[in-house]
Amino acid sequence: MADALSLSSLAGAEVLAGAEGLDRVIQRLNVMEVPDILPWVKPNELLLTTGYPLRSAGDLAGLVRDLDERGLAAVAIKLGRYVDTLPPEVLGTADSLGLPLLRLSGAVAFDDVLNQLLTDILNRQAATLARAEEVHRVLVDVILAGGGLAAITSKLPELLDGSVMVTTPDGRVLARSGMDEAVLADPRCFDPAGGRFQVENFKHGAHALDDEDPRVVQVPILAGNLDHGRVVLITRGRSAEAADVHLLERAAATAALVITRDLAVSAVEGKYQGDFLRDLLAGRAGDDDHAVRHCASLGWDIDRPLVVVVAELDAEPGAPVPAAGDLRPAHERFAGAWSMVVRERDPRAAVVGYSQEVVVLMGADSGGNGAAGGAPGRLVRSVIAQVAGDGGGGRRPFATGISRVAHGPAELPRAYEQARQAARVGRRMNGPGSVAEFDDLGVYRLLSQIPDTAELRSFTAETLGELAETGTPEKDDLRSTLETLLDNNLNVAETARLLHFHYNTLRYRIGKLERMLGPFSTDPHLRLNIMVALRAVRMRDLRD
Repeated sequence: MADALSLSSLAGAEVLAGAEGLDRVIQRLNVMEVPDILPWVKPNELLLTTGYPLRSAGDLAGLVRDLDERGLAAVAIKLGRYVDTLPPEVLGTADSLGLPLLRLSGAVAFDDVLNQLLTDILNRQAATLARAEEVHRVLVDVILAGGGLAAITSKLPELLDGSVMVTTPDGRVLARSGMDEAVLADPRCFDPAGGRFQVENFKHGAHALDDEDPRVVQVPILAGNLDHGRVVLITRGRSAEAADVHLLERAAATAALVITRDLAVSAVEGKYQGDFLRDLLAGRAGDDDHAVRHCASLGWDIDRPLVVVVAELDAEPGAPVPAAGDLRPAHERFAGAWSMVVRERDPRAAVVGYSQEVVVLMGADSGGNGAAGGAPGRLVRSVIAQVAGDGGGGRRPFATGISRVAHGPAELPRAYEQARQAARVGRRMNGPGSVAEFDDLGVYRLLSQIPDTAELRSFTAETLGELAETGTPEKDDLRSTLETLLDNNLNVAETARLLHFHYNTLRYRIGKLERMLGPFSTDPHLRLNIMVALRAVRMRDLRD
């Protein structure tokens, strides 16, 4: 409507009320001078009329509300012949609804307005169609040429007059084009910490930032009921239009085809890669030279010091366990995030997602003591922080285990078991979202290397007696008291404070424990056995 007022035929028109609605879209025109105009008006219509329909209407404010409910774009009235002025209640109602009421000059002919406005509308629609046809042609060419997301984003900025990017559902930028530094530094659009697009700030369609004009258009990339991400347009110094949403929806449909195609190809390749990595980590991939050559054909370099990382999604508290079919999208996105982040750091790394875990073989510095607690451990933790979004970003937490450095293919099976054990122990000890390095497991590292679980059970039963069995509240409580006491070097006062016991109550419990286990407060060897047995109980529970 604001654009229409710049035309010569409406140049002298005065906005009497509803100026806030000048952004309404005009798609059609209508001229009426009949008593009952309501049955004939249509949405997005500019109604040209005289005061005659107003003179015959009983409730003028009600008429304005009815016109607004029918989606009218604006009403242009010639006053003076039937009605000289509009009542204040009519103007107030129009202002509250944002329905523009215009007063036309008596010298303006309705047919001049019709001719000029219709010509302008047709020209704009023709331009929109031509623009849509060009976008369609470009997107079809991308598909036929086998291009990917980068090809889509590289073609669209000039056609859409703005910056274009494709992101994951949580805002990770997969491809972008035409994005200047000012846009990338805008915290309204991008997370300053992780560089992730602020998906949650914008819903489907065009949106304003802090300024007056809407400048961001976001459209989801959907394939069936799967959400593959977003196509985003950030305009260049202009307000976004409904046509931008329509064009971006076409781009999103093309992106969905590209992503679906890539996923199908990746599924076949991933199945083959996953099977071979399983064989490699199980020691069934043949001799080292064969394994190195085969991994090189897959784009992996294992002929160097490597650290193995195992990441497992944690269950959401209180949520029912989803069926296997429901798990796939979440694990695909999880594996995709790991793949994208790791290969930015190490293009020759192996990243494979399985149904319950993601396994990563990353290059590690062979200097130092060869443990992941040095530079490799710090590198992996920085990768984990990036995958987790420096705080989660609303995604599910995951437990991560980091192995010691493996100095050859033959050491990878052991390193894989180390990483798995670190992930399990870390989750058990620290809860969801834990990160554990194998070298930091302490005595758990030794216990995890004992293959004979029967021997461990026998040792814990002989050392702890009836306290070796879990599940009984009284015994669990006594075992907890014993652990706290030993962890505090037999400091009775500190242990009583931590457990919220009276000092004498704790002394009584210590006497009871010594009658059950022996004089551990004075026998350091017995005390060591008990501490190891308590860790073995935790390890047993973990394995169970």
